[in-house]
Amino acid sequence: MPDSTQPLGLIGDIGATNSRLALVEPGGAIEQIRVFASEEFASLGDMIEAYFASKARARKPPRAVLAVAAPVTGDEVSFTNLPWTFSIEELRRRFGFSHLRVINDFVADALAIRHLDAGDRLQVGPGAPAADAPIGVIGPGSGLGVGALIPTASGFTPLQSEGGHVTLPAGDEREAAVLAHLRRRFDHVSAERVLSGPGLINLYTALCELAGEPSEQLSAAQITDAHMGETHPRAHEATEMFCTMLGSVAGDLALTLGARGGVYIAGGIVPRLGAAFAHSGFRARFEAKGRFRGYLAAVPTYVITRPLPAFVGLAQALDAL
Repeated sequence: MPDSTQPLGLIGDIGATNSRLALVEPGGAIEQIRVFASEEFASLGDMIEAYFASKARARKPPRAVLAVAAPVTGDEVSFTNLPWTFSIEELRRRFGFSHLRVINDFVADALAIRHLDAGDRLQVGPGAPAADAPIGVIGPGSGLGVGALIPTASGFTPLQSEGGHVTLPAGDEREAAVLAHLRRRFDHVSAERVLSGPGLINLYTALCELAGEPSEQLSAAQITDAHMGETHPRAHEATEMFCTMLGSVAGDLALTLGARGGVYIAGGIVPRLGAAFAHSGFRARFEAKGRFRGYLAAVPTYVITRPLPAFVGLAQALDAL
């Protein structure tokens, strides 16, 4: 339960494309949510200044937790897909926070998982969660985030990961041809090079070029649009291959973590696919691990459908300050 004696707090989910800031009131209510286009600001500090500049948000809280789309390994943080670098301590002093915690964005998503209701997730395929087992979370958005919850003697602990940058595997000859094509463009074809918004465009373009067809200037949202798929075969193929390859990587994550507690799909792309994702090759590929097919058949996979799940995890982290 939220602690009603805690002071006002600032939370932020800071992404490469969009960022969201909000205040957490004593008692836990999340108020004054505002969305920013990240590229419109020269720095994270400038974005926070813009948030506080509004009269409606003039109260400056003494504590904050920010989730960033970047590895957090020390005081200096550099974003992977955004030209921002900042010092945690300098940011704390700039805004007068007594406490400032900066975490990876998929740590925030992981912290949210055990606080989701049944209506906040959609199960895809069979399986049931094992109690006190690791839980994985993976999510395509502007990049590909990966995190986990690991059971310990004192409860579940979030695991920071950069698993989105593992080498992307090919599950069949068609995928192998696509990856070979992409390797001529990138020195390393990571999972994020395909399983993200920009990755969808990479995938669509590669499929067009392999087919000897001109590619159109389509956005990730256009590529995955069901009506677009009816008239653009390569867009449809890119969407299906995206889902299937995500199944490969999610299955690898489940095996690596022993995530018998389930694997959760976050990020902005998959929830928008709706029923098309459930009917895609995702789950079949998730389980297609040879002798461990039966092991993975018992692992449930879920799409997080709750809006702004990171805020749920950020509120938990703020309450722990």
